[in-house]
Amino acid sequence: MLKRGYKPKPWSGGAQNCRVSAFLMFVALILLIMVFCLVFRNDSDGVNHSLAYELPKQKWNSFDALVQLHPTREFRNGTDLIWQLPESPKGVLFLAHGCNGRAINFWDKSPECLDCVGLPEERLLVLHALANDFAVITISSAQRCWTFGKEVLVVKDILEWWTGRRKLGKLPLMALGASSGGYFVSVLATTVKFSSTVLMIAEGMFEQMDISRDYPPTLFVHMPKDLYRQQKIDEYVEVLKDKGIDVSVVECMEFPLTPNTLADRIPGLDRALSRKLFELFREKGFVDQNGYMKNDGRKIKWKKALKEKKTLVLDQRLVPHIQEELNLAFAYHEMTSVHSDQIFKWFESHMSYQTSPALKPLVH
Repeated sequence: MLKRGYKPKPWSGGAQNCRVSAFLMFVALILLIMVFCLVFRNDSDGVNHSLAYELPKQKWNSFDALVQLHPTREFRNGTDLIWQLPESPKGVLFLAHGCNGRAINFWDKSPECLDCVGLPEERLLVLHALANDFAVITISSAQRCWTFGKEVLVVKDILEWWTGRRKLGKLPLMALGASSGGYFVSVLATTVKFSSTVLMIAEGMFEQMDISRDYPPTLFVHMPKDLYRQQKIDEYVEVLKDKGIDVSVVECMEFPLTPNTLADRIPGLDRALSRKLFELFREKGFVDQNGYMKNDGRKIKWKKALKEKKTLVLDQRLVPHIQEELNLAFAYHEMTSVHSDQIFKWFESHMSYQTSPALKPLVH
């Protein structure tokens, strides 16, 4: 603190103040540049890295006024597939689940699909697609995870058979795969002519493939907390760019839970129960004071805590739905519909890439 009446020497204090001011202005400029780069990451050659910090916008019933889920379930040579068409489809979207997933995860239980489970993120992706006039087809893998040999040809056959039978063969065909499904889509794209693809929480199988210049435009949607996967995606972005392939990235960040988050995202879970669950998570220290998950939903013992809380009764069929939302909030590895707007803008911006799922030579 300066003493009253003290006057600094003009030659020293003035120069010092100028130096301090200049230094502070320099630091402020550097910080401003860093913030700009983080929010609007854009490589010099045009690859956009979009950071997505926003809270989930859509609720489980956001599309009620636009579209309802009324799927058709079929079997093709023993393979389970479920699909739905909007009134006037402008494109076709194939959705590939991750390990332990099934086609039934994308659709609500209904008379058309009695064992469908409608996981919150999967069903919202389907609803978003249908609301934007995309025909949607989901196919179950033969095993726990997707394989990359015969199964590639099995799925290709289903897509050609189904689009041909439904007279959709001239529409742009797109694919989105998450985790194991993302690896699968990256390989499937070497033999099925997609207009574009989205690889979600997956870096793809690009080290094991010879990528041609007609490989489809690819959007990586990933969670930077998974450092290994982020490094591989950065590497493969360069591989694809070197081939002249359009590529972009959306980075999905964690978001805080609120007392209403689970009710907003999960059909059949009301606000009273959502608030009680949130209070339990805070009581057990699963979330911090701001609502952020302290660990991945798979690692915390929330189901054990729920059993011990005798006054809190939960329909056990909702456990996988809650698990998915806790994983998503932590943002390490989970299917996400949060960034559907960016995903479907990507699809729509590349719909002229092809006109039919024509056969291409399978690249080994």
